[in-house]
This record gives sequence, C-alpha cells and structure tokens, in this order.
Amino acid sequence: MTDLPTATARRGPADPVKALMHRHRELCERAVDPLEIAAGLEAHGVTDRTAARFRHRDVFSLAEELYARVPRDTQTPSAVEELARPSAGWARWALLPGVVSALAVTGVRLTSGGIRPTVGALGAVAFAVALTLTLRRGPLRAGRGARPLGRVCAGWLLAYAVGGDGLLGDALRGGPDGLWALDPAAATGLAFAVAPALWCAHLFSVQARGKLASSRGLAEFSGRSRPLLLATAVLFLGGLTVCLAAAQLVYGSVQLASCVALGLLLWLARLLAAHGFSAAATKVLAAAAGAELLALASVFAGRLPGLALLGRPVDAVVAAWGPGAVPAVVCGAAALALLARAAAVLARASAHCDQ
Repeated sequence: MTDLPTATARRGPADPVKALMHRHRELCERAVDPLEIAAGLEAHGVTDRTAARFRHRDVFSLAEELYARVPRDTQTPSAVEELARPSAGWARWALLPGVVSALAVTGVRLTSGGIRPTVGALGAVAFAVALTLTLRRGPLRAGRGARPLGRVCAGWLLAYAVGGDGLLGDALRGGPDGLWALDPAAATGLAFAVAPALWCAHLFSVQARGKLASSRGLAEFSGRSRPLLLATAVLFLGGLTVCLAAAQLVYGSVQLASCVALGLLLWLARLLAAHGFSAAATKVLAAAAGAELLALASVFAGRLPGLALLGRPVDAVVAAWGPGAVPAVVCGAAALALLARAAAVLARASAHCDQ
C-alpha cells in the first residue's frame, strides 16, 4: 500500500520517466533488451546519480522501466542478427588493397630508369584510393568526429614501413646518394592484412552485441567484453602474420616485428575510430609518427658540426638490432598504449549501441 502513491505519481502528468521515455523513444523502440537502452542512456550522459532523480537505484533499473513501458515491433530482427550478416559490399572489397598493392609492386619491379618512380607514385595513389573505398563501407569505417590528422599519421607510418628502414640505413652510412631500398614485402603484406582486419572487426562487433544482449548488467558486460577484445586482437595478429609471411615468401625478407607492431597499431586505431573514440587513436598515431620522424631527423642533424651526439642513440640501436628496431619499438609501445585504451573504452556498453 505504501508503494501505491509513488507508482501513481510516476504515471501522472509530472512523470519524469515519461519525459525521458519520449526523449529517447527511438532508442527504446528499437532496443532488443533493457541493457541496450542502458547503453544508450549511458552514452547520453545518464549516470546512476541521474537515475536517482527518476527514483531508480541505477541506470539499468531505469532502463528496465523504459523497456517495459515503450511498445516495440517484436517482428523486427535484432541488431545482433543484422550485424551477423556481413555486407556483400565490404566483404567483396576486402582484398582490393592487397591486389592493388601487388600490382603496383609488380609494375615497379618490371620497370627501370626514370619511369620507375612514376609507376611507384601511381601505384601509391591507387593503393590510397583502394584503401579509402574499402574502409568507407566496412566495419572499420570511421565514426563521427574522425580527424584528418589521424589519416596523415597513418599514411606516414605506412610509408615508413615501406621505405623508412632503407632511408635510415643509408643515412647512417652517409647517404642517401640516390633512391634507397624499399620493402615490397611490407607493402604487400600489410595491404592484404586489410582483409583479416575487416573480418576481425566484424567478428568483434557481432560478439560484443551478442554479449550486450545476454548480459544482465553493465558491469557484467564490461567483464565479458575485455577478454573478447584481447581474443580478437590475437586472432588478427595471426591473420596479419600469415599475410606478412606469405609476402616474405614471394618478395624476400621483411621486418616482421616492426610490421606486426604497425599492423596491430593501425587496426586498434581504426577500431577505436569506428566506435567513436578517434581522439585517442589520433593522439597515439601522431606520437608514433613523430617519434619515427624524430629518429630520422636526429641522424641527419648529427652530421652538423658539434651535434654528433644527437645521432648516437639511433646509431647504437641500429648497430645492435638493425634499422627495423626503431619502428618496432615505436609502434609496439604505441600499440600497447592503444590496446590499454581500447580495453577501457570498448568495455562500455555505449560503445556498441547505435546512437
């Protein structure tokens, strides 16, 4: 009997939950369970303290009432079912960057003289276009708020993977005196790794939405999503390593450690951007690109009178472990930082709820 006035007040004209229900009606109508509503409310800044103003102990309790009060079309397929069906568009385009890269590398190897740089430049432009078209329509498409600086930094990191080690090695020997050696295996292996990157991102999205639907609360979902992220990252590393190993068999040696670190870094950055966390991805990519640029600049600056000390750290690292150690350390550290960030933010239910 004591609860009756409260229930009456909640359904009355001044019912605060009713106002919230109208404000988020679209979210409530398409939700397949209360947790999806809780994720959407969380994304819109509703906290447990906010829920207390609506006479609920937490966001999930508030979401349960909204789910119960809003009618929905029970025949609408769930978001998990829709995600589980991969789009023929992005699935068909997944291998395009690898194919374009292989054709470009073949064109460069079959030409000579002054036409070779032109073929290489055209191949780089074609690869950039193919990669852009592929990422625009797949599970790694960047969400709202994506920053151009991130694309520029990712482009620099890829360019360094192809030609940075050769330039650094020539610079330490007093060059370069002309064109330096490029790494076709790194270019082709990383390009073909776009396919496992897309499929692993799709798998993560499907599984995360499945856990979102089956979890009984936000805390339970967070505990289940972190192992999923780590398992998906390991799966992608396996696919990336296979692509690089295949490229190594075709084109010769490849800096495996640095390319694996770079591939993981770029995949995590794009995964974060696809879920609306592009700011963190851009900062880490900018830091990694800046570190590689600084390493190259320090070698050239060390040639100036009185500044020989600047180039010694990089010289010592290369002498001990080779030129590939520089990008391996830089990209490895950046990838670990992004993995920690992804484990924190992608464990939020709101990261997997359509806004």
